[in-house]
Amino acid sequence: MARRCPLCRNETNWEDNPWRPFCSERCQMIDLGRWATEEYRVPLMETPEGLLADLSHELDRETSIDEQANS
Repeated sequence: MARRCPLCRNETNWEDNPWRPFCSERCQMIDLGRWATEEYRVPLMETPEGLLADLSHELDRETSIDEQANS
């Protein structure tokens, strides 16, 4: 099954691919480096109970997609 690499968008074979979902070790390492340098972050929100993931932007996005699909 062919899929697109999430980094470079080239098509890659999913089966027998040791770097999946990436197309190559290069793309996999670039992505890992972005996580390591905190270029990618999971947004958090502090509450009296502790830290929670701020998923409000995700809920807004999903609501918008649902509204578009229903119109």
